[in-house]
Formats: sequence, C-alpha cells, structure tokens
Amino acid sequence: MGTYQIPRSYGGETRILYVFTIKSLISTSIGVAFGLIFYFLFKYLGMQLVGAIILGFWGLVGYALGAFKIPTIVWLPVTKKIGGEPVSEIIFRYIKFKKNKKIYTYYTKEEE
Repeated sequence: MGTYQIPRSYGGETRILYVFTIKSLISTSIGVAFGLIFYFLFKYLGMQLVGAIILGFWGLVGYALGAFKIPTIVWLPVTKKIGGEPVSEIIFRYIKFKKNKKIYTYYTKEEE
C-alpha cells in the first residue's frame, strides 16, 4: 500500500490578531487614516467625541471592505453572479471597468 500526502488547508494561516487578514488589516488602516482627517478636524473644533465616532466608523468601513464577502441570495439575481466574492474585489473590478470603458463616436458626412 502506497503513501500519499494529504492536502493541507492554509486558509487561516495568514491571520494577524485573529480577526485581521493581511488584506483586511491594510484596508482597515486606510479607513482609519481617512477617519483621522475628520478626527483632527473635529478635535480642532472642540468636538473630539464626534471625531472619534467618525474615526471608528471609517475604521469599520475599511474593515468591512477588506474582510466581508457578498452573500449569495437566491431571490436577488445580482448576487447569483457575485456571491462569495470579497467586496474589495468587486469594487476594484467596477473601477477598472469604468476606467477602461471606451466610447466610440460614429458620424456620417452629410452631402449638400
């Protein structure tokens, strides 16, 4: 009887601090950096609590963009095509599509 290697799952080995993958850590950092702008603005105006709430909100938005996946919802036709894909990949794909969109203009020469 021969021996063979059993495939190993590497799914959770890229986690940092258990909840952060590398991608979600980077996107959370970007969200927090964006939120810091509002934090310092509101701190300058004397509303530090409002700035901290907005900072936390943008941190959560950054984490959601990096970590969450779109669920497959049967009765919603859009999610059948993109179900199971990360939100960040869908956003990047949309930006790339809009960037590479070509507009063709056709005209005919009118005779007088």
